[in-house]
Amino acid sequence: MSHEGKKRQKWFVGGLAGSMAACFTHPLDLVKVQLQTQQKVEKGMVRMTIHVVKNQGFLGLYRGLSASITRQMTYTTTRFAIYEFVRERILAESGREEPLFHQKIVLATVGGFFGGIAGNPADLVNVRMQNDAKLPKSQQRGYRNIFHGAYLVGKEEGIRALWSGVSMNIARSILMTIGQISVYDQAKQGLLGTGYFKENIMTHLTASIIAGFASTVLTQPADVMKTRMMNSPNGLWFHLKNTAAMGPLGFFKGFVPALIRLSPHTILLFLFLEQLRKVSWFVQH
Repeated sequence: MSHEGKKRQKWFVGGLAGSMAACFTHPLDLVKVQLQTQQKVEKGMVRMTIHVVKNQGFLGLYRGLSASITRQMTYTTTRFAIYEFVRERILAESGREEPLFHQKIVLATVGGFFGGIAGNPADLVNVRMQNDAKLPKSQQRGYRNIFHGAYLVGKEEGIRALWSGVSMNIARSILMTIGQISVYDQAKQGLLGTGYFKENIMTHLTASIIAGFASTVLTQPADVMKTRMMNSPNGLWFHLKNTAAMGPLGFFKGFVPALIRLSPHTILLFLFLEQLRKVSWFVQH
């Protein structure tokens, strides 16, 4: 989107696009979480998927979907809304068609910071619901949906527990927003600048593939730590030591399923977003 006077997306469109993407990629996210919470490498991606389907049925792959969608409507809505709002202010004041890349990184940092805070409760319930599928019945938390899960966390552990792991979630959210939104914006700008690309789905697809890979590389260590902290009462230092004991690759546990999950999610997110931007109901002058 360019400067003042042109169409701007409504503040909630990013969260809506993220929710639509989550409906397709949730099973991959569930398998990724279960791989990350293994202390020892016991199962790979395929075996973990088979384990979930065998023990929970096919719908077990969608455990926690309500929390995943709620997370998108809080976390993704917040970071996209802040990014777009401040971006428009910068363009209006500078008269530029696009912000400079370092400005995009600052925008992503601010949006990611507040997005990480806003989305933490739903993210925590989502991670716990997804991890339940690999646990014995006696150890499962048994959250039925996002509302039931949030209620039980608040009742049994206190309201503050809903923000367990928020420091790592903020770090991951900042890196994710830089990797997704800033890189997507810059990649799209660069592609259009070559003269070989036009404003169409091929450009959106190419830019989103680049953003998907960048965001996975940037966020994987923080994502591993965030997942472990949300599933355990132990603090950051405890999980840092345990993860480091597995070697440097311990911080990239679940990288392949994370890439397989995040790349399609990022691609679908921006493809949906670009299509929603064309619908008059979702834009304003």
